[in-house]
Amino acid sequence: MRYLYHLPLSVFSRKVRLVLAEKCVPFELKVEKTWERRPEYLDLNPAGTVPTLIEENGFAIPDSQVICEYLEEAYPDIPLLGRSLAERVEVRRLVAWFDGKFNAEVTRNLIGEKVMKRLAGRGQPDAVALRTGYAALRHHLHYIGWLAETRKWLAGSTISLADFAAAAHLSSLDFVGDVDWTISPAAREWYARMKSRPSFRAILADRVPGAIAAPHYADLDF
Repeated sequence: MRYLYHLPLSVFSRKVRLVLAEKCVPFELKVEKTWERRPEYLDLNPAGTVPTLIEENGFAIPDSQVICEYLEEAYPDIPLLGRSLAERVEVRRLVAWFDGKFNAEVTRNLIGEKVMKRLAGRGQPDAVALRTGYAALRHHLHYIGWLAETRKWLAGSTISLADFAAAAHLSSLDFVGDVDWTISPAAREWYARMKSRPSFRAILADRVPGAIAAPHYADLDF
């Protein structure tokens, strides 16, 4: 069996889960408490981060971007990186935007402080980080809305890894009720389309010990 080591609200784990589901690649989940630094897990992924994909032959692939590139090559029937060189550049640019800039400015300050810090037993959220995260989220929602208004999908005419990277971040933030969707109706409409995809069903069914999902989290008409 193919396994994915993950944490439920890890945005990078969610990105890989969505891509696996979109490509119809079966897998099972294993929760990995990365703060425990298990030697057995470090043998699979020396960085000690999630996600890590373990193929049926035992081959270990760490890091969400490495996994997504691997899946694109190993399961090319449903392409998610674009077809032309220009399309691939734009998809990779936006994936880097969400997994780099968005993560540093928003996700780390909100999910990192409110969820991951608590799980790791590192104390209470930092108020300054929370204010910084909420302020940055407004700007990013406007940018996502602009992309959604000017293109069919975020990177162009077809759904791509850029959409799943953005949706992974927003789904974790939406789980804890941190997204004010009134800021950008266009971003909300795009996210509603993402939520309606079959690949999103398992994400919307997530239950996190010690956390209660926002009332609208799994609602497709939110």
